[in-house]
Amino acid sequence: MGKIINTGLLSFGMSGKVFHAPFVEAHKGFAFKAITERNQKQVQQIYPEVTSYNSADDLIGDETLDLIIVNTPNYTHFEYAKTALLAGKHVLVEKPFTITVSEAQSLFELAEKQNKKIMVYQNRRYDSGFKLTRQIIQSGQLGKLTDVYFRFDRYRNHIGPKKFKEEPVPGSGLLYDLGPHLLDQAIALFGKPLSFYKVLSKNREHTQVDDYFFIHLQYADQLNVYLHASMMVADIPPAFVVNGTLGSFSKNHADVQESQLLKGIKPTAEDYGVENKEDMGKITIMEEDGGRKVIRPLSLKGNYMELFDAVYATIINDTPFPITQQDILTQIEILSS
Repeated sequence: MGKIINTGLLSFGMSGKVFHAPFVEAHKGFAFKAITERNQKQVQQIYPEVTSYNSADDLIGDETLDLIIVNTPNYTHFEYAKTALLAGKHVLVEKPFTITVSEAQSLFELAEKQNKKIMVYQNRRYDSGFKLTRQIIQSGQLGKLTDVYFRFDRYRNHIGPKKFKEEPVPGSGLLYDLGPHLLDQAIALFGKPLSFYKVLSKNREHTQVDDYFFIHLQYADQLNVYLHASMMVADIPPAFVVNGTLGSFSKNHADVQESQLLKGIKPTAEDYGVENKEDMGKITIMEEDGGRKVIRPLSLKGNYMELFDAVYATIINDTPFPITQQDILTQIEILSS
């Protein structure tokens, strides 16, 4: 493949074990070289060749590393990304990229000054359901779009153990946890909205942070996009609903990648990212006689490896990263307002 990108990962929690390490290890363009483990040393049980550092500063100071993946608690992203850039590293930052717009702008300016790439990990652009939704919208078969609904719901009526998500620190709560996913999907399809309206609430007993949000994005030509996430939904509705003048599309959130990765299935497995047939979406087209034609489009394969392909191409070939700086600035403006 050519040049190999020596990569270090700042954390080996769930995001490190599930969403990063398997891809860095499997991708021929990367070499998984180092990780930070402050307490339990587990990485060498799975990746015996990887060096385990006791601190993020020690890892960032490793002169052999080309790329640092910042997958630490949200409120630490800015400082670690800044430190990595100043150390002469390329940087991939977990969502949310930063807490504020000014922090994001500062990192983009520093990366340019250092002649390094800084990118954000928005893996849900590569979910099977979103990929199909984008294909249906871009086909034009629904006519002029009128309203679009993206949801990310679950039922978790308890306070989780991760303090950086459940205590009132910068970047905590459901908005900063799932909001980046839904906003990025909307921005990827429709760009920056003309205006937006946001509602947050707290519903679980003893919660200190928001566990529900609703965001209304208004676009030109009377298009309205609605984003919704809640931790108190027992009957999960479709994750994608798109209505247009000629028909509608709906699809449940059935991407299998996370569950497969949690089971230890490798991204290189033949059935990786392949949805179950019963989870296919539905297109309903209005016919001239008033009837309805129902189409069951084949699901597309989800593949987070495509994001790492993009990271590689950006660093090695100077190819523009698909999640643009403007995408991120728009997202954080909505999150932080």
